Amino acid sequence: MPKDPLLKAGIVLGCLAGLAAGVGLFTFVYARGASYMTNDPAACANCHIMRNHFDAWAKSSHHQVAVCNDCHTPEAFIGKYYTKGLNGYHHSVAFTTGIFHEPIQITQRNTRIAEANCRRCHQDVVDQIEGMHGGHDALSCIRCHDSVGHLE
Repeated sequence: MPKDPLLKAGIVLGCLAGLAAGVGLFTFVYARGASYMTNDPAACANCHIMRNHFDAWAKSSHHQVAVCNDCHTPEAFIGKYYTKGLNGYHHSVAFTTGIFHEPIQITQRNTRIAEANCRRCHQDVVDQIEGMHGGHDALSCIRCHDSVGHLE
């Protein structure tokens, strides 16, 4: 071992960085991390907890016109990948530790994203419904259509 303390610290930090990079790369490959960067709905079913959601989506009317990202991520490029990264981080922590509610529950942030996407895709219908209600507080699509997209 070198006698220079700065060199020792550099070696220790280099080893720790290499270890962290190795574990991170192994985890990314093992968890099929690259698949989450795609638009393929099958990536969402990589985790067993999402299998029922995927199967239900495959039987739903939205199967023909929308994939998971269309409903669960913002439309803009940066927002989409920020959301995918944030959700991926939270999912990996939850599934690695085993600490999560079962059945899995959507967060408030992701509920707002899904609601905005419902409204964007179905804007003509939303305008008609809200017009009938005097344009007051916006109604939640999910209030009445909580099983749309997943049939659960």
